[in-house]
Amino acid sequence: MTRLWLLAAVLLAAPLVPGPALGFCGFYVAKADATLWNRASQVVLTRHDGKTVLTMVNDYKGEPREFAIVVPVPTVLERGQIRVADRALVEHLDAYTAPRLVEYFDGNPCDRPLLPSARRLEQSTAAREAGADAARARGLGVTIEARYTVGEYDILILSATESAGLETWLREAGYRIPPGAAPVLGSYLKQGMRFFVARVNLAEQARLGYAYLRPLQMAFESPKFMLPIRLGTLNADGPQELFVYALTRKGRVETTNYRTVRLPTGVELPVHVKGEFPDFYRAMFAEQVKKEDMRVVFLEYAWDMSWCDPCAADPLSPDELRQLGVFWLAPGGDRGPRGPQRAPAPVDVFVTRLHVRYDAARFPDDLVFHETADRQNFQGRYVLRHPWTGTERCEAATRYRDGLRQRAEREAAALASLTGWPMDDIRRKMQTAYGAVPVDDRPWWKRLWDQ
Repeated sequence: MTRLWLLAAVLLAAPLVPGPALGFCGFYVAKADATLWNRASQVVLTRHDGKTVLTMVNDYKGEPREFAIVVPVPTVLERGQIRVADRALVEHLDAYTAPRLVEYFDGNPCDRPLLPSARRLEQSTAAREAGADAARARGLGVTIEARYTVGEYDILILSATESAGLETWLREAGYRIPPGAAPVLGSYLKQGMRFFVARVNLAEQARLGYAYLRPLQMAFESPKFMLPIRLGTLNADGPQELFVYALTRKGRVETTNYRTVRLPTGVELPVHVKGEFPDFYRAMFAEQVKKEDMRVVFLEYAWDMSWCDPCAADPLSPDELRQLGVFWLAPGGDRGPRGPQRAPAPVDVFVTRLHVRYDAARFPDDLVFHETADRQNFQGRYVLRHPWTGTERCEAATRYRDGLRQRAEREAAALASLTGWPMDDIRRKMQTAYGAVPVDDRPWWKRLWDQ
């Protein structure tokens, strides 16, 4: 029996935690990409002028013969509208947009005003009937609109007159349909949707030599800018994780039927977090989900693709962007200089990264998106400030040392607020990091005259 895997997606949001106004320059040291989650679905939505290219990365783990995916689509797709993509493209986009950890190193307060010193860092046409012939399909009100083999996938485009017939056809064809599918399928049929069904062609996979399932891409036109997620909740064994990377021309993308909330960013954290950043980010995200009762979509990144600061990975090249469906870019050429200290050449692509944890109870509707005109840059960014450990003495150094303990307490409180971790545990971990910082404990009169 083929296991049915269904597309799912959502985004979460978190309240902003106030922090000091630091510039976006810094020394990048770690990133929170999708690999931090054991099971996470990734979708790239390239959208402009009613045209959409959808790239889906499957997080399936198991025997390829057990894999299948069913996705509602707005129209019958021709074979040329479906292709298999390179997973490295999505991995690069994930790395480029991932929340990041940056470092600053305090300078000698006796030499200059206390400022953080920043450092920069397919072609076969064979198809299978999947256990049911066309006559049986017609008897159930199901029409096989098209069949293709694209790369290692056999693909059907289905339409149906009623949900019970479609559910019966899928079951007879060997798909394991979760309970409660008929009402959800029926809601898509009322909207005039078709169904994109893909399963692995084992012979083609062996011939091509791929040990993993590559992302599937489809290109279509529709006035609806949305992502169907409800089918994915039917056979889920708990909340699901989804990352949506939207590539557009005008600006940031947000959801219209759920709140889109920015993750806390720019927060100063204790320096020991550098050694446990994955644990920190998972805990922080879970805490924000809890605070919002798992009812929001989180914005993790919004940026012009021309540049980054600090860069968790280089911006995608025009060729990579075209492979992900950015059809409005002129072929040839390059973006020119990169980086915040050189004027970036415009690439005319704005990327939005949304992260959602969802279930059927809190996300009963599909995700509906809207492209805004907001091109303000945003990134999930967390700051470490390493204390100055010099022995020089001056009035500024005294004030600096006196303020370190207060700064440490603020960092501990911020970490506890973001993650829900106990303050006592945080303070114990901070002792090692701050124990080596000299503290001027001389009598006040020695501080006065013995500079």
